[in-house]
Amino acid sequence: MPGLGGKREALREGWRAVELRPVEKDRFEGVCRVENLAMIAAWVGDKDLAFEQLESIIRRPSPLSYGGLKLFPWWDPLRGDPRFEKILEEAKQPVAPN
Repeated sequence: MPGLGGKREALREGWRAVELRPVEKDRFEGVCRVENLAMIAAWVGDKDLAFEQLESIIRRPSPLSYGGLKLFPWWDPLRGDPRFEKILEEAKQPVAPN
């Protein structure tokens, strides 16, 4: 993530975005920002944080989908980890609107 100045800077910006629009205040945009934080964490090698964030939103209505998780290359750093397979399985299930 050289455009943001490194791992710490990228994660700080991701957390800041989540803080500015938390899921509790904006269910749609908040979830999108958590997804972006998960993506940043995956890119910079913080798999634990990536999985923590994905697990927190996978059962919420959002644009995050099985197809996106399965096909989009930004999730490549997480592939092969059993936690990713678990999230993929959860993403297959329908999500009830809140």
